[in-house]
Formats: sequence, structure tokens, C-alpha cells
Amino acid sequence: MGTVSIGNLVLESGHVLEGAELAYERSGDPAAPVILICHALTGDQYAVGNAEHPGWWSGLAGPGKALDSAEFQIITFNVLGGCNGSTGPLSLNPVTGKTYRSDFPLLTIKDMVHAEYLALKKLGITKLKAVIGGSLGGMKALQWGALYPYFTESIIPLAVTPAFSGYALAFNHLAIQAIENDSVFRNGYYEGSSDFKGFHLARTVGMISYRSGKLFNDRFGRSTNEKKFEVEAYLDYQGQKLARRFDANSYLILLKAMNSHDVEQQRISVPIFSVSYTNDLLYPADLMIPWLEEQEEAKWKIVDTDFGHDGFLKEFGKWSGAVREFLHEDQRVRAAR
Repeated sequence: MGTVSIGNLVLESGHVLEGAELAYERSGDPAAPVILICHALTGDQYAVGNAEHPGWWSGLAGPGKALDSAEFQIITFNVLGGCNGSTGPLSLNPVTGKTYRSDFPLLTIKDMVHAEYLALKKLGITKLKAVIGGSLGGMKALQWGALYPYFTESIIPLAVTPAFSGYALAFNHLAIQAIENDSVFRNGYYEGSSDFKGFHLARTVGMISYRSGKLFNDRFGRSTNEKKFEVEAYLDYQGQKLARRFDANSYLILLKAMNSHDVEQQRISVPIFSVSYTNDLLYPADLMIPWLEEQEEAKWKIVDTDFGHDGFLKEFGKWSGAVREFLHEDQRVRAAR
């Protein structure tokens, strides 16, 4: 665990973000090949965690897992623009001496990848074995392959498409409008996120899009808890839960960065192993596979799941073995060369 300073970062917009820092988790043997994990929208750098506090991807990464910390060094950054230690809207603006809040500049997925490249170099990393991530993290994995093919040997994008689709843009629009049109928002100068109803609603919009209708119907049906339907109570709880731990301005920055994602015309030279999930409303396989077919060296797997988009966070037994196999297959091929 730690924070690395990357200095002044020139963004795609031309804005210079002064004194940028990224918070990170680092696990495994420092001399081992490096795997970079990229988290999703509301994730953080604690992917592996420890025995007392397992990380959000401990089912995939850690001792004996597909991303084995006994075999690989595993690094995860809190994304630029996030709110778990990396430079973002909650950070102090060194120019004004005040918290950025809504003055934080807009970012792109490319900006995030450039920042992490600089941070890795600061940490003494000169090569990545692979970059893996789902959703927003999958966007970053794709951009790593496009921007730094000489730095990463392979990429493993999960639950993602080459460009953010019109349907996904529609959901993000609803979430952004829910936040920005709430009177509590105050143009980004709200007092706190926890009682921010627009933020709660934005999260519930996301939750509905992340999982399949079948899962909601099977889990909740029309059951009630006397005061409301159980599905209503569940969504209300999820909105409140996120608002207690996440910053609304960061949420907006990251949503808008996701809107910028587009590698549709890119041809990526490094090996790709992609995983898509059935019932994923936001990133369906039929938008990913035609693009993969045009790449130099790409394989893919479609996982059958009722979890939809959240499949990359669930049911690891259905797909983690394929990730492990790809990593070791890539090692064998490169050794033969």
C-alpha cells in the first residue's frame, strides 16, 4: 500500500494537472512478472487485500488464485479522478490551495492510462506481463494495448466493448442528470454525499443495468417487507451505501470519462484474451466479438450467467481458469520464440 507521485500530468484536453498522485496496492514477489489490475467505476486499489480484509477481487487474485500472487507481482492503482487516495475532486488544488471539487478537469480513459504508466515507471516497473480489468477497468486494459504495446505483453479486457455504446451512454446520461439536477448538488459544492438523493438515484440506475432481469425477478419477485417491495428496499440501500463511501464529483468525472471510450478503429498488436458475459446490457458480446476478429491475436470466452455485467465480479469458477490458461499459454509461446 502506498502513494506514488507522478508530477505534472498533461491531460488530453491540454490541462496540466499539477502534482498528481496515485494510490496503489502491491502484492506478491517484487521480482516476479507484473500483472496490473484495473478496477471498475466504484472500485479501489484493494483488489487482493489480505486474510483479515479480502480485496474486491480476492476470488481471482491472491495466493493460489488465477492471478497467483505466489507467481506474479500484482499492482492495482486507485484510478486518477477517484476518491481513495489518488488525485481527484477531493484533492487539494495546489494552484488555488482549495479542494478541487467540481473544478477538477474532465478526464479520458487515455489520461488514466498515461498516469498509471508514469506511476509504474516511478515504481521501477519496466514491463507488464498483462493488464486485466472489467468495465471501466476493461476500457483501460484496451487502451493499455493501444497506447503502450511495448510495455505490456498482453491484455485481458473483461465485460467491455471497443466503444461505449449508445445504450450505455443512455444509462450514464440518466445518472449524470440525477446528480447534476439535484438542488443539493450546488454545482459540485455540496456539503456531503451521504444524504444526496440524486446520487442515490444515480447508483440505483447503475445497479439495474448491471444485472439481468431474471436475477432481479428470481431474487425479489413481488416480495414486500411491509412498507415497500423488497427490490425497492434493496435499491435504496445500494444507493445509500455507495453515497457513504464515494464522492459524487468523482462519480461524475469517471462516468464522463467512460463516455469518451472508443478504440473501435484501433488494431492492437499484443495478444488479447477477452471475456464477455451473457445478459450484459451495457457491453454485449455481439459488440465485442466482431472487433476481436479484426485484431492480430485475440481469443475470447462468453460466460453464461444471470449476473449480466456484474459477471466479472462473480462466479469465478466459470471463467478464472481460462484467464489462468491464457497467462500460462502466453508464457509458453514467448519462451518458444
